[in-house]
Amino acid sequence: MQIVETTNEGLKRAYTVTIPATTITARVEGEIKKIAPQVKMPGFRAGKVPANLVKKMHGEAIHQDALNATIREAMDKLVADHALRPAMNPDVALGEGYEQGKDAELTVSLEVLPTIAAPSLDGLKLEKLVVPVAEDAVTEAVERIASQQQRFEAKDGAAADGDQVIIDFTGKLDGVEFDGGKAEKAPLVIGSNRFIPGFEEQLVGIKAGDERVISVTFPEDYQAANLAGKETTFDIVAHEVKAPAESQIDDDFAKELGLESLEQLQGLLKGQLEQETAGLTRTAMKRQLLDQLAAGHDFDVPPTMVEAEFAQIWQQLTHEASHEEDPAAALAEIEAEKDDYRKIAERRVRLGLLLSEIGQSNGVEVTAQEMQMLVSQAAQQYRPEDRQRFFEYVQQDPMMAAQLRAPLYEDKVVDFLIEKAEVTEREVTRDELQAAIEADTDGEKVEAKKPAKKAPAKKAAAKKDEAEAPAEEAAAEEKPKKAPAKKAAAKKDEAAAEGEAEAKPAKKAPAKKAAAKKD
Repeated sequence: MQIVETTNEGLKRAYTVTIPATTITARVEGEIKKIAPQVKMPGFRAGKVPANLVKKMHGEAIHQDALNATIREAMDKLVADHALRPAMNPDVALGEGYEQGKDAELTVSLEVLPTIAAPSLDGLKLEKLVVPVAEDAVTEAVERIASQQQRFEAKDGAAADGDQVIIDFTGKLDGVEFDGGKAEKAPLVIGSNRFIPGFEEQLVGIKAGDERVISVTFPEDYQAANLAGKETTFDIVAHEVKAPAESQIDDDFAKELGLESLEQLQGLLKGQLEQETAGLTRTAMKRQLLDQLAAGHDFDVPPTMVEAEFAQIWQQLTHEASHEEDPAAALAEIEAEKDDYRKIAERRVRLGLLLSEIGQSNGVEVTAQEMQMLVSQAAQQYRPEDRQRFFEYVQQDPMMAAQLRAPLYEDKVVDFLIEKAEVTEREVTRDELQAAIEADTDGEKVEAKKPAKKAPAKKAAAKKDEAEAPAEEAAAEEKPKKAPAKKAAAKKDEAAAEGEAEAKPAKKAPAKKAAAKKD
């Protein structure tokens, strides 16, 4: 095999690789001898089919497999002989004039990871912003739970706003019942706005045993086209009227939640609040740390890695903008800041490479057990029948494995650096801590935008300090196999801002109530 370097500029490399026809032919012949004993053909005993007939039957497929295997070996040798650290999968092209029996001429182009001197860890100084959990915050959390556990007691007389009514209802369009518009003994709190506009208001004054007919008009944008904008009637039968019961926040209340006492409930909530603020505190420290690293290191980064990172950022931003009240305006705004987002992508890649170098230089590792947990968690995004294929996909694709490993690896390196840093503590308010997290990468505050219309995706969402660490292994030469399709409810792409919780959609209402509820 002959390897000739044709380009060596910055981080770009290019080669021509010639694989002798004899090498490919030898592999083909070896494969034919290997499979011949398993080939069955009419007129021949098992294992006695002549090699030339095996080659005639399966030669094309065997040759293609042999060629692919030989190319992979050639790429392994290229990477090893030239001590390359590919940033992404090399681009490998087979000459157009190739045919069986001829040498295989390959052109290979790739970008390599930069050589980064292990940075000194001396002099790192971080400020730990601590938010004490106030007693009133715990009280507010308890009261919030109490409000969510609202109980109702039977009452005499007419229903008022805030009361719960137990009703049967039957919806009719032009006097004919429509699908999904009927329910029996359905609980409804008047004023909860669970049903379409005008429905709940007409139940004020109803008493147990009453029957009435109400008229409502469905919204123009209602999801059921046959009802959108239509005037309908509902036959109502009231079974019970209940009034809100006063919630006593005491030991009995805590016991209803499965706890032993109110003190235990308060302790649990205080722990949750402390855990939440501790996460924000770490995020602020991580921002400080990465800002210091970014300020002290400036080296070339592989353009393909920057483009891949930018593509993730851009995909998220355009997706979010497309769901704004004015998508065109939102898209125009992020388009005007496109160069800024590209710089953010470059910063992420540079920090990722730097953190990877620090981690490798100091023995930071993701254990096999931790990696198994990561893969298992990621597999939950797929249908049960596709999870095994996902496991196999990760095993076969080093780049996919590196992508899963990167966030945990980065966190472990960050924790290592925080332990090495000189840390001072300062007590702050929750708002001050949040402001520190939202500070721009150069230390200036990101001013909150106040446009007349709903703001498009914030730049902060792209400024996640979670700079994806590069793959530690050499990239696989063959193109990755297709991963199994994710189930419909798969999580959104991980380009969201660190610490930003994804809003969960409301649960679907049962079909029998859907027509009466808001769209």
